[in-house]
Amino acid sequence: MKKIASFCVNHDTLLPGIYLSRVDGDVVTYDIRMVKPNCPPYLPNPVLHTIEHLFATFARNSSFADQVIYFGPMGCRTGFYFLVTGMEHGEVIALIQEIFSRIAVFDDTIPGAACSAECGNYLEHDLPGAREWAAKFMPIIESWTPEKLKYAE
Repeated sequence: MKKIASFCVNHDTLLPGIYLSRVDGDVVTYDIRMVKPNCPPYLPNPVLHTIEHLFATFARNSSFADQVIYFGPMGCRTGFYFLVTGMEHGEVIALIQEIFSRIAVFDDTIPGAACSAECGNYLEHDLPGAREWAAKFMPIIESWTPEKLKYAE
């Protein structure tokens, strides 16, 4: 079988940051890498889950709501994929920066996690952990530019 694109990225040299993962027609996938691959600690599941809920909610309530297609965690627990359409790279980076800065200080009820009717695992969340991981990620991405979106060779 043909190897999918994300398995062709050299995970031994990949550092935390924001990367252009792939372009499929008008859908652009960004790799939001919070953890260096194969170098624990990885994002704990409850933190991953909380960041997913917060980021998805903030993105889908932003001025780019109609351009947001998907935000979800990587199975390896090192980051997330963010799929958009009709956005410039700089706009995507700015949106990611804005949302992670909001997560770093968020102190309210986690959207979509109030009860079992809203979420398939509503008890597995960690808001303090999500704030901590988002705050640690902010210095990495605060000066990110479209020129930095390319994976190292």
